[in-house]
Amino acid sequence: MDYTDALVEQNRLFGEAIRDADFTQPVPTCPEWTIQQLFRHVGRGDRWAAQIVGEKRDSPADPRQVPNGKPPEDLDGAIEWFHEGVRTLVDAVADTGPDTPVWTFTGPQPASWWIRRRLHESTVHRADAELALGIPYHERPDLAADGVSEWLALIAARPAGPTSPLNDGATLHLHAAEADLGSAGEWFIRGDEGAVVWDHRHAKADTAVRGQATNLLLAISRRKTAEEADIEILGDRQVWDTWLERTQF
Repeated sequence: MDYTDALVEQNRLFGEAIRDADFTQPVPTCPEWTIQQLFRHVGRGDRWAAQIVGEKRDSPADPRQVPNGKPPEDLDGAIEWFHEGVRTLVDAVADTGPDTPVWTFTGPQPASWWIRRRLHESTVHRADAELALGIPYHERPDLAADGVSEWLALIAARPAGPTSPLNDGATLHLHAAEADLGSAGEWFIRGDEGAVVWDHRHAKADTAVRGQATNLLLAISRRKTAEEADIEILGDRQVWDTWLERTQF
């Protein structure tokens, strides 16, 4: 998958989705946010990532100090500002060098890490916008599956502790319904000494969660309940409920 092309496309789709929207419309999946706040959050986030990459930072930048961090008042200018943020990030990665280590949530990573992170930030927040606006949300199965994998990688990078999403020894298996995804549509997750480890394999677990890749992404990111997302849960439902309760960040 070309993450840069996918990020540019998600950014375009997000802009199209909100162009004719009431910017004061509440976003139920991001409580207390409006479409305007969601839009600004994503656009500023792209610039924030670009600043980290461009400055080759070894610590996070202050999001409140991001250059050009607020969109213009006029709609066309705001949409262009939104698209420009992604271009700024892509250019920053190219100029810095995609393999140059920079700060990330998971420790030092190649600058290109931010392309994938911002891609899936945009993917899920586009879902927030479209769900709020009553627009049916659809995603390419391979992109949705990669979003699940990227989310699990963030969870697994969290420090070990008593609030691990899975209790020690507990196991969770996610299974995408699209057979052509192969191993990319299988995730076996296990609680291990206060942390989470996972890989792409099919194995029996305490709890199995099955559904279309897009619906799995919406469910694991808490954008829809299992029932709303039409996913099937087999085995110990409490394992899934505990996972969701402890991954609210």
